[in-house]
Amino acid sequence: MQAGGIDAPGHTEILAERTQTADFAMMLANPELRVLLVTIHLALADVPKHITEANVLRSIRLAHHACLQEGIAHPRVAVAGLNPHAGEDGRFGREEITAIAPAIQQAIKEGIDASGPWPGDTIFMKARKGDYDIVVAQYHDQGLIPVKYLGVEQGVNVTVGLPFVRTSVDHGTAFDIAGQGIADPSSLREAFEAAIRMTAHIG
Repeated sequence: MQAGGIDAPGHTEILAERTQTADFAMMLANPELRVLLVTIHLALADVPKHITEANVLRSIRLAHHACLQEGIAHPRVAVAGLNPHAGEDGRFGREEITAIAPAIQQAIKEGIDASGPWPGDTIFMKARKGDYDIVVAQYHDQGLIPVKYLGVEQGVNVTVGLPFVRTSVDHGTAFDIAGQGIADPSSLREAFEAAIRMTAHIG
């Protein structure tokens, strides 16, 4: 998109802008793990100032909604901390105390089964084992590395919060192999099937 002169960080933001959607998020999912991001395409140095109670709460609500849309009747939402050891009571940062924990408590008051903040180095493993249905990650690489490490072949990118179902592959465009007939369509098939499942639970 940048090469084509489009000044946007990604298609997630473009679709939100075109539909005038204020509350939206990127979710990546595969058969083992679902992850929704509080912040998406930001420089790492800019992430902490966007970890606010309002932004985290919005993300928890969207994660809950995304699971309902996939047919999960009682979603279990795990929220990752921003800092090592989820801040360790303020020793390694205070975002967990000032923003993340208050957002979780508000979500619980709204009837959402949310918990955390959990250390980012262990919560994805617990979710993969089935303890949680989705993880709310605080920034791009925290959330997407675990999903993509499991393999991009079965991954799906979902834009949550739009007025329509939108899924896509979880990888790039691979211009380097365009026209060679060697692209793997597995993720596209998964995205198509995910869209069908999600459409069935709209209501």
